[in-house]
Amino acid sequence: MIRTLIIDDEIKSQKTLHKLLEKYCTGVEVVGFANNVKTGVNAINDLNPDLVFLDISMPDGDGFEVLQQVKNRDFEVVFTTAFNDYAIKAFQFSALHYLLKPINYIELQNAVERYKENHKDLNLNEKIQVLFDNLNKKPQKIVLPTAESLKVVDVEKIIYCKADSSYTHFYFIDEDPMMVSKALSIFEELLPSDIFCRIHNKYLINLNFVANYIKGRVGRVILETNEEFEISAGRKAEFLKRFKKIVGFLPESRK
Repeated sequence: MIRTLIIDDEIKSQKTLHKLLEKYCTGVEVVGFANNVKTGVNAINDLNPDLVFLDISMPDGDGFEVLQQVKNRDFEVVFTTAFNDYAIKAFQFSALHYLLKPINYIELQNAVERYKENHKDLNLNEKIQVLFDNLNKKPQKIVLPTAESLKVVDVEKIIYCKADSSYTHFYFIDEDPMMVSKALSIFEELLPSDIFCRIHNKYLINLNFVANYIKGRVGRVILETNEEFEISAGRKAEFLKRFKKIVGFLPESRK
């Protein structure tokens, strides 16, 4: 059984989530409840849960403070929030799960299934650190799910991403390529748009690695790795606009 703790300042929300877990999620045992930061920290330390559903906004602080204060982070966490824009991108970067209130039972089932599949793949401390770094606007890292595990990588070390049906291939500085089981469109939305630009249906590039731009009806870019990619006609104007914003001018191009 998955020993589960619910931390939420609203008793009604606690009961609703408890009922949904009992009705729709097999193999889950709710072992306790807490309603603020202090009782949440104590409950985690005393009960040693496998999975914690953690409300972000509470009277005496927030869910992040709970995670900072517990002795051992040897559990998985699913954040619950009524704010659909609250730190959502930071959660996605860190591969931490979240549910929007009111909680949908299908999304709840998916969260529990993800726990069953991935809870041993990456220490929670690493994911929490990625979350805190991104919330504090420090150099960004992202947690990428591969077929074997989850891996933390520096965003600035991603040279480009290549679409492969519902998969994405990542190419890095000084590291082997990695295949991720998510579509390129997800990372186009997630990775910072001031650095990454979709130049083609197949390619999302880090503009900091562009070494040359080749003029033409379509246009091409050469990266510092000497790889050369075509820019789709419909994406050329946006590429030029964003690249000029980074470097302050357009590089000399060759025909």
